[in-house]
Amino acid sequence: MSFVKGHGTGNDFVVLPDPDGSLALTPGLVAALCDRRFGVGGDGVLRVVRTAAHPEVAHLAGEAEWFMDYWNSDGSLAAMCGNGTRVYARYLVEAGLADGPTVAVLTRAGVVVAEVGDDVAVAMPVPVVGGPAKADVGGVTFDGVAATCGNPNLVCPVPDLASLDLAAVADLDPAAFPESANVEFVTNEAPVDGADLHVAMRVIERGSGETLSCGSGACAVAAVALTGALGTQPREAGVVAIDVPGGRVTVTLTPDRCVLTGPAVLVASGEINLSRLRLS
Repeated sequence: MSFVKGHGTGNDFVVLPDPDGSLALTPGLVAALCDRRFGVGGDGVLRVVRTAAHPEVAHLAGEAEWFMDYWNSDGSLAAMCGNGTRVYARYLVEAGLADGPTVAVLTRAGVVVAEVGDDVAVAMPVPVVGGPAKADVGGVTFDGVAATCGNPNLVCPVPDLASLDLAAVADLDPAAFPESANVEFVTNEAPVDGADLHVAMRVIERGSGETLSCGSGACAVAAVALTGALGTQPREAGVVAIDVPGGRVTVTLTPDRCVLTGPAVLVASGEINLSRLRLS
């Protein structure tokens, strides 16, 4: 099996070229590929398949040529991944599968459009900010604000990120989050040029644990921050610089548009010997 390894601010993925939809992915195979000691290692798998060749979405082939079949590292499916979409678009252009710089990608949350340049910018679903909710992580309860951006998120303002122990799975109210959610922890940071707000974030992604970055989570954080939930003046629109452990992304948000921008890098390619993976 051929693969490419890529990341967006440290949110890393195993990219599987499969234009004709011939690969038989299973949760166990995905988890084995993402294993950081016995596999390639990654926060998830991005299968590169033509929309017309995937039975789940073949009826949408007229909307975009390529479908991002995204799997979390535990083998579960996901609707949206902002950093994954940026890496996916980078791969399509560098592999000659799309001309660029504008690339349309179908995801389980709908079609998103990427602009591939030195950085990759992707037009994400506009986040919808919800009401208050709580998360329990390792016996500590955090208050937060729910927000959706193609998938559910809970944004929790905290006074300090460095002291957080995010090794545990986030325990969420199933009534509020029936499909679980990403949980973002966020603090205000000093102003930076070119941004209306500047924050730092850590995240526990559902199905992957703590990751170095989360694109849809960054969009959710930006939307919640612009409401004034972090103690700043509320804004209807703005540019939010978000520092994650893997680098920095920016989110440009208006009432009808959300654009996530940051680096997307392909770092390796090769062949996987499937017979030597540790399948569960």
